Amino acid sequence: MEMYRQTKQLLKKEILLEWRSKYAFNGVLLYVISTVFVCYMAFNLNPGFSEAKSYPLVWNILFWIIILFASVNAIAKSFLQESKGRLLYYYSIAGPQAIILSKIIYNILLMTLLSTLALIVYSLFFKNPTNDTLYYFITVLLGSVSFSTVFTMISAIASKAGNNGTLMAILSFPVIIPAILVLIRMSKRAMDGLDRSLSYQDIGVLLAINVVVIATSLLLFPYLWRD
Repeated sequence: MEMYRQTKQLLKKEILLEWRSKYAFNGVLLYVISTVFVCYMAFNLNPGFSEAKSYPLVWNILFWIIILFASVNAIAKSFLQESKGRLLYYYSIAGPQAIILSKIIYNILLMTLLSTLALIVYSLFFKNPTNDTLYYFITVLLGSVSFSTVFTMISAIASKAGNNGTLMAILSFPVIIPAILVLIRMSKRAMDGLDRSLSYQDIGVLLAINVVVIATSLLLFPYLWRD
């Protein structure tokens, strides 16, 4: 119960700070909109691109590339922007598990909102070729959760190495690749309008990845916290 109370208070603090400054949200939202607009202008130079056979494939892959880099930009600030004095204060009032859990939950909420807005903006600029829009949206939400759990854990590790953002990108690469491959496969089925039951196994794989990452975070973060 104590960890639940601490997690709730820390999560409330994260949301309140973001609501006051809106630094991460506005910055990443601007990145998403500007990236989508630049891609739109580039592809608009090629007449008939939206009618091409390869258009659905390019549409899908381009969207996940945008979401991936938006996730890195948003979640990298979880620990990298925290000063040592502030972290020391957090550690004096809460346990390490509550701190990492609050960060993970906050980043899941942030990325869910950003991914939803990104999909809306992306569909406004580019013709949406998805046959099963609801299932594609569910896949996007699952991707937001996966990116949040993985990048939050890696951000915690990188923060102990001199706030090295490059290290975060390197460490997260082998962990995030399996999740991306599964997400692209699931989203491709949603675009083709295939039966949803074909993706149940992939959903299980994603959930397993998230459970393993969260469990690893809860086990490893106390050792990082002692450093």
